[in-house]
Amino acid sequence: MTTVKWCMPITGLLKHGEVGENMTDENIVHVVGTGTIGEPLIGLLCDAKDDLEIDEVTFYKHSPELTDRPKIKGLEKKGANLAVSEEKVKEFQELGVEPMYDAEEAIRRASVVIDCTPKGTGMMNKEKYYEKYKKKVKGFLAQGSEFGFGKMFAVGINDEAITPKDQFIHVVSCNTHNIAVIIKTLAIEKNKNLLKEGRFLCIRRANDISQVKSFIPAPEVGTHKDKKMGTHHAVDVYHLYKTLGMELNVFSSALKLNTQYMHSIWFDVKLDKKITKEEAIQSFIDNPRVACTYKKAANLVFSYGREHGHYGRLLNQTVMVLPTIHVLNDDEVIGFCFTPQDGNSILSSVTAAERFLFPDDYEDKLQCLGAFLLQEV
Repeated sequence: MTTVKWCMPITGLLKHGEVGENMTDENIVHVVGTGTIGEPLIGLLCDAKDDLEIDEVTFYKHSPELTDRPKIKGLEKKGANLAVSEEKVKEFQELGVEPMYDAEEAIRRASVVIDCTPKGTGMMNKEKYYEKYKKKVKGFLAQGSEFGFGKMFAVGINDEAITPKDQFIHVVSCNTHNIAVIIKTLAIEKNKNLLKEGRFLCIRRANDISQVKSFIPAPEVGTHKDKKMGTHHAVDVYHLYKTLGMELNVFSSALKLNTQYMHSIWFDVKLDKKITKEEAIQSFIDNPRVACTYKKAANLVFSYGREHGHYGRLLNQTVMVLPTIHVLNDDEVIGFCFTPQDGNSILSSVTAAERFLFPDDYEDKLQCLGAFLLQEV
């Protein structure tokens, strides 16, 4: 692989903090962060770059860790260009890694910025950097728990709520995607809300297999910080649907298990209509964003995603466990499902990015990702 030399010419044309015109008309997507969402997102953008008509993928890495060197070089080999803080250039070079851009320069020259940093950092980056360059960059996205960053978005749920005025988009968490598609499948008909009440228990993995921190020795229950809706999952899905003018009666709880495989969700959805078990199952089978399975063990679903997904991730909103579907009193659907490990939010991020780049035909360009939207697992 050819080593990319550190270069400063673009930085030299504009002083830091000075807002100028874009240096290029190319479609450039810049990803901030290389964690459990950032790394597979960068890889997906590189692998599908031609079909998505992206000219360049850049990414920001914050810490020059020796253990991260293989990841950085792997992403560079895929074609992504590294950006780091100007004061850390020498430390990265000492690792044998040559950055291409200064951190702020990469934001300034981007067409779309996707922030995949830990909770709260996206809001800080918005205040420090993104607001400064909003006249130049077409759109900014933030992942997960970044309430207030911008309009909430989950692909296939509230696409029609996104307008050309929405330059800042908050891609909701993977479990929020899951809850949202359960509601959409069972309770939304022709833009009419038929949900009487939704109760959701998010049974979360302790951490990702790529992480060594935050693992727990035993199941750990969560508290209900929101008086009306419990945990942030219900709060987020409430505000997600509010972008469509719907106000949902939802409540969620959460607990962590000492596993690294997959999140699971138990749901109890009461409807303002009658439904049979067969109809409920068929509605999930018919939804192209739902993968269905007869497997009841998370490791089997996880293993399938590892073998058949992209970077081990399925891009479906949920994996519905069909044998667990139960209908009570002709109007209440109960069951279990698994949450693809961030794959749903990654697809929403790519969709939103393409929408910023190609507002008129972005859906056509996304067809290349159809292979990772599975009907059955």
